[in-house]
Amino acid sequence: MLSVAAVVGVTALAVWRAAHHDDAAEVETADLIVVLGAAQYNGDPSPVFAGRLDHAALLFTQDRAPQVVVVGGNRPGDRTTEAEAGRDYLIAKGLPAASVVAEPVGHTTFESLSALADWMRERDLHTAFLVSDPWHNLRIERMASDLGFEGHASATWTSAASTEETRLGGYVRETFAYLYYRVTGR
Repeated sequence: MLSVAAVVGVTALAVWRAAHHDDAAEVETADLIVVLGAAQYNGDPSPVFAGRLDHAALLFTQDRAPQVVVVGGNRPGDRTTEAEAGRDYLIAKGLPAASVVAEPVGHTTFESLSALADWMRERDLHTAFLVSDPWHNLRIERMASDLGFEGHASATWTSAASTEETRLGGYVRETFAYLYYRVTGR
């Protein structure tokens, strides 16, 4: 029992540390900027998703990558996908349409990143800034590595939970999500 608690504790610390590190502070450029999808409502990104998209737009305007790829599928009843809603949002914000791609595949982070890895291989691309919420950093970087590309987490705090209590919930959920991924590979 003590060893399980130790694994959970060490993982929680790693999630927290990764959340407080922005790879864009050390990595100047990448092949792509990738926005992981989040909820959208009839084509309108949720506040969490809009925060991610705004952060990706900032990286793009800083010339960190020549292209933004938005990933994420849809749920039953949705009239659009997360990827398409995100692409439309970024174009409406002034990013050039030719520089923004929707990859509308996946209902989970792993499914979306797996489809992205295939898309990148087809185009001989190898590196990406990964934009999500901060507590996802450790897991998405690990998934990228496992899928064969170099992922640099650059999270946005503007979309993240706004109180310490809700942030704590994000860290706890992500600690177990990371452990689940390490055990199952999904």
